[in-house]
Amino acid sequence: MSELLIYYLMSTQNVSGIDTILNPFQLYTIPLDDWITQFINFIVNNFRPFFQAISFPISWILKSIEWFFLAIPPLIFIIVLGIITWKLVGKKIAIYSIISLILIGFVDIWEQSMVSLALVVTAVVFCLVVGIPVGIICSKNDRIEQVIRPLLDVMQTLPSFVYLVPVVMLFGIGEVPGVIATIIFAIPPLIRLTNLGIRQVSPEVVEAAIAFGSTPLQVLWEAQIPLAMPTILAGVNQAILMALSMSVVTSMIAVPGLGQMVLQGVGRLDVGLAAVGGLGIVLLAIMLDRITQSSRFS
Repeated sequence: MSELLIYYLMSTQNVSGIDTILNPFQLYTIPLDDWITQFINFIVNNFRPFFQAISFPISWILKSIEWFFLAIPPLIFIIVLGIITWKLVGKKIAIYSIISLILIGFVDIWEQSMVSLALVVTAVVFCLVVGIPVGIICSKNDRIEQVIRPLLDVMQTLPSFVYLVPVVMLFGIGEVPGVIATIIFAIPPLIRLTNLGIRQVSPEVVEAAIAFGSTPLQVLWEAQIPLAMPTILAGVNQAILMALSMSVVTSMIAVPGLGQMVLQGVGRLDVGLAAVGGLGIVLLAIMLDRITQSSRFS
């Protein structure tokens, strides 16, 4: 009996040892979640005033654009936008834009659409202010491009919901944190395509400009950026569409607009409410997509 007990204990130890060899991760795991939480808490406790100062210009621009869109009577807004679109990109897109806005008004989502449009416009403005200069710098310096590329990879592959946690901890809830999360989510394609567009400009064009006595800044503004403009506008187009797609996610942190309608519809199992909100997002997305993709505009 004792021999059987000894054999059992030895076999148990061997199995345990084999399990340890096959799965060494059970011996030690890296507490990455605790480290990240401690890092975020450190930033919140020591640098929150800095982030609050960052949110002030975003809040001011957002409120100004939102007030402007809501203050204009719908009929005047539709006519003016139709005329501007006709002059910039042509008759077909202008007609589509007018029909889309009329449909948005008739399904009673005009105010929510204007709020979402203001959020998207604000986010895209800051994407342009930050993304295009960063893309230009990356195109001029390979080392900086190699440093920024992994960061852009993380920003593009990280699930959009993950952005909400640090943004809420640093900026609270509401429209401004939603815009900040949208900027982080939408800016990578603009940086990438700006960098790509300038790098793809023919070296012969650059050499010819230098040969005629142009300074590096003149080469950039008068040769490289105009030739790279279609690619840059493709980046703007992607930023706009990604900003609109983010509207539903940011509604989880009390951001109003069409995204909140979709979220409320899903929460209440109200298919009609969610479908109407989604229809508004689709109509705005197609309208902005066609405007920025137009060859005449580019």
